[in-house]
Amino acid sequence: QVQLVESGGGLVQPGGSLRLSCAASGIIFSVYAMGWYRQAPGKQRELVASITTGVSTNYADSVKGRFTISRDNAKNTVYLQMNSLKPEDTAVYYCKARFNRARHWGQGTQVTVSS
Repeated sequence: QVQLVESGGGLVQPGGSLRLSCAASGIIFSVYAMGWYRQAPGKQRELVASITTGVSTNYADSVKGRFTISRDNAKNTVYLQMNSLKPEDTAVYYCKARFNRARHWGQGTQVTVSS
């Protein structure tokens, strides 16, 4: 059974930092491209950052220079380091694993940026 479990969300003040983790099980993690998405209330889910098996990365313009995606294949985990957080970063953050036609999603973790 495939499981993606996100953690690390929470409440943080503007300008603060959080590190999200997504631990995968039930898949051969190293062959999957991984991504972080977010969905704010009333908005569509959007791509935040992605990382390939070859560790090439891609970022949404809104987070470039502030967020960093990375992966540890030995731990079957993908990370999202979020710095200089803004209120508009408030959303539920989801990780996604993709390999060929296979798609797997985590349950999401809430990130709230507020003073």
